[in-house]
This record gives sequence, structure tokens and C-alpha cells, in this order.
Amino acid sequence: MTAQHGQDELEAQFAQWRQYVERRRELQASDADELEDHLRGSVDALVAAGLSADEAFLVAVKRMGSLDELSREFAREHSERLWKQLVLTGADQDPAGGGSRRDLWALVACAAGAAVSVKLPALFGLDFDQDGSFYARNFSLFALTWLAGFLAWRRQAGRTMIAALAALFVLGAVAANVYPLGEESQSLVITSIHLPIALWLVVGLAYVSEEWRSSRRRMDFIRFTGEWFVYFVLIALGGGVLTAFTAGTFNAIGMDPEVFISQWLLPCGAVAAVVVAGWLVEAKQSVVENIAPVLTRLFTPLFTAVLLAFLAAVLVTSTGIDVEREALILFNLLLVVVLGLMLYTMSARDPLAPPGVFDRLQLALVASALAVDVLVLLEIIGRISEYGTTPNKTAALGENIILLVNLAGSAWLLLKLVRRRTPFEALERWQTGYLPVFAAWAWAVVLVFPPLFDYA
Repeated sequence: MTAQHGQDELEAQFAQWRQYVERRRELQASDADELEDHLRGSVDALVAAGLSADEAFLVAVKRMGSLDELSREFAREHSERLWKQLVLTGADQDPAGGGSRRDLWALVACAAGAAVSVKLPALFGLDFDQDGSFYARNFSLFALTWLAGFLAWRRQAGRTMIAALAALFVLGAVAANVYPLGEESQSLVITSIHLPIALWLVVGLAYVSEEWRSSRRRMDFIRFTGEWFVYFVLIALGGGVLTAFTAGTFNAIGMDPEVFISQWLLPCGAVAAVVVAGWLVEAKQSVVENIAPVLTRLFTPLFTAVLLAFLAAVLVTSTGIDVEREALILFNLLLVVVLGLMLYTMSARDPLAPPGVFDRLQLALVASALAVDVLVLLEIIGRISEYGTTPNKTAALGENIILLVNLAGSAWLLLKLVRRRTPFEALERWQTGYLPVFAAWAWAVVLVFPPLFDYA
């Protein structure tokens, strides 16, 4: 039994290594076969010499890593594995990752492009302060188009992929600007909320590029999303300090910088920060890899406690949930944050690690969110049956059904994981396979809901 377990562990490590090799666009399947045969041959020889299977794998990877840059990159990415310390040495550890000079120039061009594009509407009389509905619909277009362009350039995306990305952004621009959405309409609100989601998943397509079918690459994009959010918040905090100092220093000499701050500094800085945060994730991955486990272990128990306290309060008070627009947005945002926290936790987890206490805590978090989702759904259905449909309630109904299915599947797979009846990869495949569902719903809300509800 012990020997069989050791062989299973060895095959799992071979499978993980092979999965990484197949992600290399410059390698053909025959190249991957040759590399794996070479690695297996080395392991077999070392086992015959008396080493255990695990020891033989580590030594074989070290030997292969000293000869092949591919193994160095594999070890660099899987930093939680012991063979990172065996393979990476000295100059091989580049903390800047992809932060080459060419990347830096591309970053400057894309960030500047985002800043310029957000000011172009001013040439046509669209003021940032006075035309709030226009910028609410289009702000994500100004920022995410350039981030997607930077990632597509860095991935050396092919012409077909670039054409697909351009078509999706054009479609988003048409949906945001062709429909007659009034400033007080619910359709404007749901478009302003769902278009950034739809476009962010287009950014994900640029991130995975030609490997969009790969579950592992989709999980990489989920990790990218969490790390991008961390960097963007840090940049925003720094930008807030800069804004405060700008206002204070100029006011001290009798000049009012309010117009400059509201018309130039904030909008241009915000869209440029979207691109800069993406570049930082690409260039400084090793830094955020150390932050991710800390953040997930800090906020997972806190969110679990909040959700459990909320459910207890609902049971004790028997108070129904308010399903007006602001409350729906709040509850859906809460569920999305829980889902994002779970995904970020998954992206930072060692796929080969056995289930532990934190996986059980994840199960409690997902189960609590699932219960909240059911309560919200019941209230929405009751309100729709009593008062009829509106764009907000219909969008919330669909989103909560989609989240219900996702959370239910996640809870079931997490339960099987903690009971050691399914591998972690099953949960990973479930989540990465669900991304197209989120994308399809977001695009449906943006494109179909406004005319369906007569732009109300």
C-alpha cells in the first residue's frame, strides 16, 4: 500500500510537470513527450540506484534544471514545491519576471493611451463632471481596452485572437452608447455594473491568449485578477495621498486645483492605474505570491463569521431581506466577494496538498454564502410574483441563480475534498469551467436587457 501510494504521488508530480510543459507555445507535443521520457528515464535510474521515488524525482528535476531553462521556469512558477530551491540558483531568480525594458515601454504606451482616451470625449463637449452617465457606461472601455492590448502584446497573440478581442470591445462600446439609456433608468445601472464584468473576462481572454481551453491557464487568470486587485488598491491609496497633498499645497498658495484634480488627475490616473497594476502583477509575481496566502487566511474567517452572524440574526428576528435596488446590489456584491475570495484562495493553494483545517473553513464560508443566496432568491421571487418584473430584479434573479449553482457545486466538491473523496483538481476544473457562464450572463444583461425592458 505504501509503495502504491508513493507511485501515485510520483505520477501526480509527473502529471503536474507535464501540464506545465504543454503550456509552452513554442513546444510541440513531441517535444513534451521527449522531455518527459528523459525525466522518467532519470527517475527510473535513480530508483534502481536505491533512492525513493520522491527523492529520485527531486534529483532528476535538479539535473534537468541545470541543463534546461524550461525546468527552471517550471520550478519558478511552482514556488511551493521543494524543487524550487533545488533548481533555482543565484542569477536564475529574476524578481522582475517579465519586467524587461520592452515591457516597460509597452506599459508606458498603453497607460498613456488609456489616459488620452479617457480625455478624448472632452473634445466633443462631454465633461467628466457633467456627463456622469456617459462615463459610467464607458469608463471600463477606456481602461480595460488598453490592459487587454498590453496583455495581448505580451503574450504575442495571433491575428485571430486580436480580431476576436477587438470585436468584443467594439461590441461593448456599441452596447454602451447606441442604446438610449436615460440617466435615471435601471438599464443604465445594470449596464454600468455588468459591462465591466463582461470586459474583464475579455481581458482574461487576452491573458490566456491561445491557451483559452486550458483549465490551468484560466486559474492563472483568476490568480492574476486577485493580485491585480491588490496592486490597484495599493495604487489607489497612494493616489489618494497624492491628491490630498496636491490640494493642500496649491490651496496654501491661493490656487484652487479642484478642476485639475477632478478633470485630469483622477480620471487619467485611474485608467492608467488599471494598466500599471496589470504590469506589476506580470513583473512582480513573486512579491504578491507571499501576500495572497496571508490575505486569504485573514479574510476567509472574517467573512465566514459575518455571514454566520447574519444568518443567525435572520433566524432570531424573522426579518425579511430588503430587495430594493441598493440592497440587491449589496447582497450580490457580498456573494461575489465571497466567490472571489474562494477563487483567490484556490489559486494560492498547493494542488497536491492534502485537505486541512483551512479547506473546512472554506466549506463553512461557501455553505454560509449558499444559505444567504437562497434567502435572497426567495425574497426576489416573492417580490417579482407580487409586483412584477423590473430590470434590476430580473438581473438579480439571474445572477443569484448562477451563483447558487456555482456555490452548490463548490460546496459539494469541497465536502468531497475534505472527506478525501475527490482531488483538488476537480474543484479547480469546476470553477474555471464556470467562467464562460459568468461571461455569457454579463453580455446577455448588457446586450439583451435594455431593449427587452424598453430601456427602462
